[in-house]
Amino acid sequence: MKEFTAKELFSFDHTIAAEVFSDVNYAWEVLPKIGDFILKLGETLSKDLFDKKGDNIWIAKSAKVAPTASITGPCIIDENAEIRHCAFIRGNAIIGKSSVVGNSTELKNVILFDNVQVPHYNYVGDSVLGHYSHMGAGSITSNLKSDKSLVTVKYDGGKFETGRKKFGAMLGDFVEVGCGSVLNPGTIIGKNTNIYPLSSVRGYVPGGSIYKKQGEVATRR
Repeated sequence: MKEFTAKELFSFDHTIAAEVFSDVNYAWEVLPKIGDFILKLGETLSKDLFDKKGDNIWIAKSAKVAPTASITGPCIIDENAEIRHCAFIRGNAIIGKSSVVGNSTELKNVILFDNVQVPHYNYVGDSVLGHYSHMGAGSITSNLKSDKSLVTVKYDGGKFETGRKKFGAMLGDFVEVGCGSVLNPGTIIGKNTNIYPLSSVRGYVPGGSIYKKQGEVATRR
């Protein structure tokens, strides 16, 4: 299961949240740790670079936050990030340097590495998005199964138990998700992979590939 490890998916030089991954193997193991980690990290942030707003919300002075955005703590918005009109941040969210959270995009219990873009009508819940990953307009992470059972990751014809009821998706560095795609609970996408628009994705998609449609994956050349 080497492909699932956090070290295989992410470059920790590109996130303020690197420490939260230090004692985990699989990327989804950070999900229950995000809120407490923000509270700990927030109190250490430079007051020259960050302002503390409201209840456990730290916003970099260089970040751009629209007055219509709704932000609930705990939350950290790192330097040069942009939070656009009517963004809805529901708490337990770390938004990396130079990342974009766009119009009507909703975040909940997430880590966005640096330079991530979720710019148009996205829902991202109980998920981690790696450096320079991008979700096209209307693409979402579905984080709860319809029968409310624990999420499993589909891999190589079998299932890998995560023990989590809520688990959206893990996107490795430089992943591109096409417009209107649904990443079903327990989706893991390896680095440098493209997901075609209007895809319904389940399980593990190998790094360096192109997901054309359900069950059809091509290796990038």
